[in-house]
Amino acid sequence: MQLKSPVPNIRLDKHLTQVLPQFSRAYLQRLIEQGYVLVNSQKAKASQKLSDNDTITVELPPIPGHPLAESIPLAVIYEDEDVLVIDKPAGFTVHPAPGHPSHTLVNAVLAYCPSLTTSNDLMRPGIVHRLDKDTSGLIVVAKNDLAREYLTAQFKSRTVTKGYLVLVKGRLSPEQGIIEAPIARDPHNRQRMAIVEAGKEATTKYQVRRYLNTYTLVEVTPLTGRTHQIRIHMSAIGYPVVGDPIYGIRSAHLSRQFIHAYRLGFRLPSTGQYREFISPLPADLEQVLEHLARNA
Repeated sequence: MQLKSPVPNIRLDKHLTQVLPQFSRAYLQRLIEQGYVLVNSQKAKASQKLSDNDTITVELPPIPGHPLAESIPLAVIYEDEDVLVIDKPAGFTVHPAPGHPSHTLVNAVLAYCPSLTTSNDLMRPGIVHRLDKDTSGLIVVAKNDLAREYLTAQFKSRTVTKGYLVLVKGRLSPEQGIIEAPIARDPHNRQRMAIVEAGKEATTKYQVRRYLNTYTLVEVTPLTGRTHQIRIHMSAIGYPVVGDPIYGIRSAHLSRQFIHAYRLGFRLPSTGQYREFISPLPADLEQVLEHLARNA
Protein backbone atom coordinates (compact mmCIF):
# COMPACT_ATOMS: atom_id res chain seq x y z
CA MET A 1 0.00 0.00 0.00
CA GLN A 2 1.11 3.57 -0.64
CA LEU A 3 0.41 6.39 1.78
CA LYS A 4 0.89 10.14 1.70
CA SER A 5 2.11 12.09 4.72
CA PRO A 6 -0.57 14.70 5.60
CA VAL A 7 1.33 16.22 8.51
CA PRO A 8 4.83 17.63 7.94
CA ASN A 9 7.57 16.86 10.46
CA ILE A 10 5.78 13.86 12.03
CA ARG A 11 7.79 10.74 12.88
CA LEU A 12 7.35 7.86 10.46
CA ASP A 13 6.32 5.34 13.13
CA LYS A 14 3.83 7.77 14.69
CA HIS A 15 2.25 8.48 11.31
CA LEU A 16 1.87 4.78 10.60
CA THR A 17 0.12 4.16 13.92
CA GLN A 18 -2.40 6.84 12.96
CA VAL A 19 -3.17 5.52 9.49
CA LEU A 20 -2.86 1.82 10.41
CA PRO A 21 -4.43 1.71 13.90
CA GLN A 22 -5.04 -2.04 13.69
CA PHE A 23 -1.30 -2.59 14.28
CA SER A 24 0.70 -1.75 17.38
CA ARG A 25 3.50 0.80 17.20
CA ALA A 26 6.01 -1.90 18.19
CA TYR A 27 4.93 -4.10 15.27
CA LEU A 28 5.13 -1.20 12.80
CA GLN A 29 8.59 -0.31 14.11
CA ARG A 30 9.68 -3.89 13.41
CA LEU A 31 8.35 -3.62 9.86
CA ILE A 32 10.34 -0.41 9.37
CA GLU A 33 13.50 -2.01 10.77
CA GLN A 34 13.07 -5.09 8.56
CA GLY A 35 12.71 -2.99 5.40
CA TYR A 36 9.00 -3.48 4.79
CA VAL A 37 8.44 0.30 4.90
CA LEU A 38 10.01 2.64 2.35
CA VAL A 39 9.92 6.43 2.15
CA ASN A 40 10.30 7.69 -1.42
CA SER A 41 11.47 4.18 -2.37
CA GLN A 42 14.27 4.29 0.23
CA LYS A 43 14.66 2.29 3.44
CA ALA A 44 13.85 4.48 6.44
CA LYS A 45 14.14 4.67 10.21
CA ALA A 46 11.23 4.78 12.64
CA SER A 47 12.39 8.19 13.88
CA GLN A 48 12.59 9.74 10.40
CA LYS A 49 10.63 13.00 10.12
CA LEU A 50 8.28 13.16 7.13
CA SER A 51 7.63 15.93 4.64
CA ASP A 52 4.18 16.68 3.23
CA ASN A 53 5.13 15.35 -0.24
CA ASP A 54 6.69 12.07 0.91
CA THR A 55 5.37 8.79 -0.46
CA ILE A 56 5.35 5.91 2.00
CA THR A 57 5.20 2.34 0.75
CA VAL A 58 4.20 -0.37 3.22
CA GLU A 59 4.46 -4.07 2.46
CA LEU A 60 2.75 -6.27 5.02
CA PRO A 61 4.48 -9.65 5.40
CA PRO A 62 2.18 -12.63 4.96
CA ILE A 63 0.42 -13.87 8.09
CA PRO A 64 -0.58 -17.54 8.12
CA GLY A 65 -4.29 -17.99 7.35
CA HIS A 66 -4.63 -20.44 10.19
CA PRO A 67 -2.34 -21.25 13.12
CA LEU A 68 -0.66 -24.64 13.02
CA ALA A 69 -1.23 -27.37 15.56
CA GLU A 70 1.83 -27.82 17.78
CA SER A 71 2.38 -30.62 20.27
CA ILE A 72 2.87 -28.55 23.43
CA PRO A 73 1.90 -29.92 26.87
CA LEU A 74 -1.30 -28.48 28.32
CA ALA A 75 -2.59 -28.60 31.89
CA VAL A 76 -6.27 -29.34 31.18
CA ILE A 77 -8.15 -29.35 34.49
CA TYR A 78 -11.65 -29.80 33.04
CA GLU A 79 -13.05 -30.93 29.71
CA ASP A 80 -16.45 -31.78 28.29
CA GLU A 81 -17.92 -31.75 24.77
CA ASP A 82 -18.07 -27.94 24.79
CA VAL A 83 -15.18 -26.46 26.77
CA LEU A 84 -11.63 -26.87 27.98
CA VAL A 85 -10.45 -25.23 31.19
CA ILE A 86 -6.68 -24.86 31.08
CA ASP A 87 -4.18 -23.83 33.75
CA LYS A 88 -1.88 -21.62 31.67
CA PRO A 89 1.75 -21.22 32.75
CA ALA A 90 3.45 -17.84 32.74
CA GLY A 91 5.44 -17.02 29.60
CA PHE A 92 2.81 -18.57 27.32
CA THR A 93 1.04 -16.26 24.84
CA VAL A 94 -2.65 -17.06 24.34
CA HIS A 95 -2.97 -16.67 20.55
CA PRO A 96 -0.82 -15.94 17.49
CA ALA A 97 -0.31 -12.36 16.41
CA PRO A 98 1.91 -10.52 13.93
CA GLY A 99 5.49 -11.20 14.97
CA HIS A 100 4.43 -14.13 17.18
CA PRO A 101 2.93 -16.79 14.87
CA SER A 102 3.62 -19.95 16.85
CA HIS A 103 4.17 -21.63 20.24
CA THR A 104 0.99 -20.18 21.71
CA LEU A 105 -1.88 -21.65 23.69
CA VAL A 106 -3.97 -21.78 20.50
CA ASN A 107 -1.30 -23.83 18.71
CA ALA A 108 -1.26 -26.26 21.63
CA VAL A 109 -5.07 -26.49 21.82
CA LEU A 110 -5.33 -27.23 18.08
CA ALA A 111 -3.07 -30.25 18.57
CA TYR A 112 -4.97 -31.37 21.67
CA CYS A 113 -8.41 -30.85 20.09
CA PRO A 114 -8.18 -30.96 16.26
CA SER A 115 -11.95 -30.42 15.88
CA LEU A 116 -11.81 -27.06 17.67
CA THR A 117 -14.07 -24.44 16.11
CA THR A 118 -12.40 -21.85 13.87
CA SER A 119 -15.34 -19.88 12.50
CA ASN A 120 -15.12 -17.02 15.02
CA ASP A 121 -11.56 -15.92 14.25
CA LEU A 122 -8.97 -17.79 12.21
CA MET A 123 -6.12 -16.68 14.45
CA ARG A 124 -8.00 -17.11 17.76
CA PRO A 125 -10.17 -20.23 17.44
CA GLY A 126 -12.13 -20.92 20.61
CA ILE A 127 -10.71 -17.95 22.52
CA VAL A 128 -13.34 -16.01 24.49
CA HIS A 129 -11.05 -14.19 26.94
CA ARG A 130 -7.33 -13.71 27.43
CA LEU A 131 -4.57 -13.62 29.99
CA ASP A 132 -1.36 -11.62 29.62
CA LYS A 133 1.62 -13.66 28.48
CA ASP A 134 3.25 -13.46 31.92
CA THR A 135 0.06 -14.04 33.90
CA SER A 136 -0.50 -17.64 34.96
CA GLY A 137 -3.78 -19.34 35.73
CA LEU A 138 -7.17 -20.39 34.44
CA ILE A 139 -8.56 -19.78 30.97
CA VAL A 140 -11.61 -21.36 29.31
CA VAL A 141 -11.61 -22.30 25.62
CA ALA A 142 -14.75 -23.03 23.58
CA LYS A 143 -14.65 -26.23 21.49
CA ASN A 144 -17.52 -25.32 19.16
CA ASP A 145 -19.45 -22.29 17.91
CA LEU A 146 -22.47 -22.70 20.19
CA ALA A 147 -20.21 -22.92 23.25
CA ARG A 148 -18.29 -19.85 22.11
CA GLU A 149 -21.50 -17.83 21.78
CA TYR A 150 -22.77 -19.05 25.16
CA LEU A 151 -19.53 -18.17 26.94
CA THR A 152 -19.13 -14.85 25.13
CA ALA A 153 -22.60 -13.81 26.29
CA GLN A 154 -21.61 -14.52 29.90
CA PHE A 155 -18.46 -12.42 29.62
CA LYS A 156 -20.43 -9.56 28.05
CA SER A 157 -23.07 -9.68 30.79
CA ARG A 158 -20.29 -9.83 33.42
CA THR A 159 -21.66 -12.99 35.02
CA VAL A 160 -18.33 -14.84 34.82
CA THR A 161 -16.49 -15.04 38.16
CA LYS A 162 -12.81 -14.14 37.92
CA GLY A 163 -10.39 -14.00 40.82
CA TYR A 164 -6.69 -13.14 40.76
CA LEU A 165 -4.01 -13.35 43.43
CA VAL A 166 -1.71 -10.35 43.13
CA LEU A 167 1.32 -9.24 45.14
CA VAL A 168 1.76 -5.48 45.39
CA LYS A 169 4.41 -3.26 46.92
CA GLY A 170 3.26 -1.48 50.07
CA ARG A 171 0.78 -2.22 52.87
CA LEU A 172 -2.48 -1.75 51.01
CA SER A 173 -5.05 0.38 52.83
CA PRO A 174 -8.00 0.26 53.10
CA GLU A 175 -8.15 -3.53 53.18
CA GLN A 176 -10.93 -3.65 50.60
CA GLY A 177 -12.15 -1.31 47.94
CA ILE A 178 -13.25 -0.61 44.39
CA ILE A 179 -11.11 1.16 41.82
CA GLU A 180 -12.91 2.96 38.99
CA ALA A 181 -10.75 4.61 36.34
CA PRO A 182 -11.14 4.56 32.52
CA ILE A 183 -8.43 2.86 30.48
CA ALA A 184 -7.20 3.46 26.92
CA ARG A 185 -4.00 3.23 24.95
CA ASP A 186 -1.43 5.67 26.31
CA PRO A 187 -1.45 8.67 23.92
CA HIS A 188 2.27 9.20 24.57
CA ASN A 189 3.35 5.55 24.20
CA ARG A 190 1.17 3.20 22.16
CA GLN A 191 2.94 0.16 23.60
CA ARG A 192 1.31 0.89 26.97
CA MET A 193 -2.18 1.36 28.30
CA ALA A 194 -3.02 4.19 30.70
CA ILE A 195 -5.78 5.85 32.67
CA VAL A 196 -7.32 8.22 30.14
CA GLU A 197 -10.40 10.33 30.80
CA ALA A 198 -11.91 9.43 27.42
CA GLY A 199 -11.05 5.74 27.77
CA LYS A 200 -13.31 2.74 28.35
CA GLU A 201 -14.83 2.34 31.79
CA ALA A 202 -12.88 -0.04 34.02
CA THR A 203 -13.76 -1.29 37.49
CA THR A 204 -11.67 -3.45 39.83
CA LYS A 205 -12.56 -4.82 43.28
CA TYR A 206 -9.87 -5.88 45.73
CA GLN A 207 -9.60 -7.54 49.14
CA VAL A 208 -6.40 -7.87 51.18
CA ARG A 209 -5.46 -11.49 51.80
CA ARG A 210 -2.22 -11.10 53.73
CA TYR A 211 0.39 -8.54 54.72
CA LEU A 212 4.04 -9.53 54.27
CA ASN A 213 6.23 -6.79 55.75
CA THR A 214 6.09 -4.01 53.14
CA TYR A 215 4.13 -6.09 50.63
CA THR A 216 0.48 -7.14 50.37
CA LEU A 217 -1.07 -10.25 48.85
CA VAL A 218 -4.40 -9.15 47.37
CA GLU A 219 -7.37 -10.94 45.86
CA VAL A 220 -8.44 -8.90 42.86
CA THR A 221 -11.70 -9.18 40.93
CA PRO A 222 -11.85 -7.21 37.67
CA LEU A 223 -15.48 -6.34 36.89
CA THR A 224 -14.49 -5.26 33.39
CA GLY A 225 -11.91 -6.80 31.08
CA ARG A 226 -9.61 -4.05 29.87
CA THR A 227 -6.06 -4.74 28.70
CA HIS A 228 -3.60 -4.64 31.64
CA GLN A 229 -6.47 -3.53 33.90
CA ILE A 230 -5.21 -4.99 37.18
CA ARG A 231 -1.67 -3.75 36.62
CA ILE A 232 -2.78 -0.21 35.74
CA HIS A 233 -5.35 0.13 38.51
CA MET A 234 -3.08 -1.12 41.30
CA SER A 235 -0.31 1.19 40.14
CA ALA A 236 -2.76 4.10 39.96
CA ILE A 237 -3.65 3.82 43.66
CA GLY A 238 0.02 3.64 44.64
CA TYR A 239 0.48 -0.12 45.08
CA PRO A 240 2.31 -1.40 41.99
CA VAL A 241 2.37 -5.09 41.07
CA VAL A 242 5.60 -6.86 41.99
CA GLY A 243 7.55 -8.08 38.96
CA ASP A 244 5.64 -5.93 36.47
CA PRO A 245 8.30 -4.26 34.28
CA ILE A 246 5.91 -1.71 32.73
CA TYR A 247 3.54 -0.40 35.39
CA GLY A 248 4.97 -1.95 38.56
CA ILE A 249 8.32 -2.73 40.14
CA ARG A 250 10.91 -5.31 39.18
CA SER A 251 11.86 -8.02 41.66
CA ALA A 252 15.17 -9.81 42.15
CA HIS A 253 13.21 -12.90 43.21
CA LEU A 254 10.76 -13.05 40.31
CA SER A 255 11.20 -12.99 36.54
CA ARG A 256 7.57 -12.10 35.77
CA GLN A 257 4.61 -10.22 37.23
CA PHE A 258 3.00 -11.66 40.37
CA ILE A 259 -0.52 -12.15 38.98
CA HIS A 260 -2.25 -15.53 39.04
CA ALA A 261 -5.76 -16.19 37.74
CA TYR A 262 -6.66 -18.60 40.51
CA ARG A 263 -10.46 -18.67 40.26
CA LEU A 264 -12.80 -18.94 37.25
CA GLY A 265 -16.53 -19.62 37.38
CA PHE A 266 -19.16 -19.76 34.64
CA ARG A 267 -22.23 -21.67 33.47
CA LEU A 268 -21.46 -24.75 31.37
CA PRO A 269 -22.88 -24.54 27.84
CA SER A 270 -24.07 -28.15 27.93
CA THR A 271 -26.16 -27.96 31.12
CA GLY A 272 -26.39 -24.33 32.20
CA GLN A 273 -24.95 -25.42 35.55
CA TYR A 274 -22.57 -23.00 37.27
CA ARG A 275 -19.10 -24.46 37.87
CA GLU A 276 -16.15 -22.85 39.60
CA PHE A 277 -12.54 -23.89 39.14
CA ILE A 278 -9.53 -23.16 41.35
CA SER A 279 -5.83 -23.13 40.49
CA PRO A 280 -3.19 -23.16 43.26
CA LEU A 281 -0.34 -20.68 43.16
CA PRO A 282 2.50 -21.97 40.97
CA ALA A 283 5.86 -22.74 42.56
CA ASP A 284 7.62 -19.53 41.51
CA LEU A 285 4.99 -17.36 43.22
CA GLU A 286 4.85 -19.55 46.32
CA GLN A 287 8.62 -19.20 46.68
CA VAL A 288 8.32 -15.41 46.64
CA LEU A 289 5.75 -15.51 49.46
CA GLU A 290 7.89 -17.93 51.47
CA HIS A 291 10.92 -15.65 51.05
CA LEU A 292 8.94 -12.62 52.24
CA ALA A 293 7.50 -14.55 55.20
CA ARG A 294 10.97 -15.65 56.32
CA ASN A 295 12.22 -12.08 56.17
CA ALA A 296 9.16 -10.40 57.68
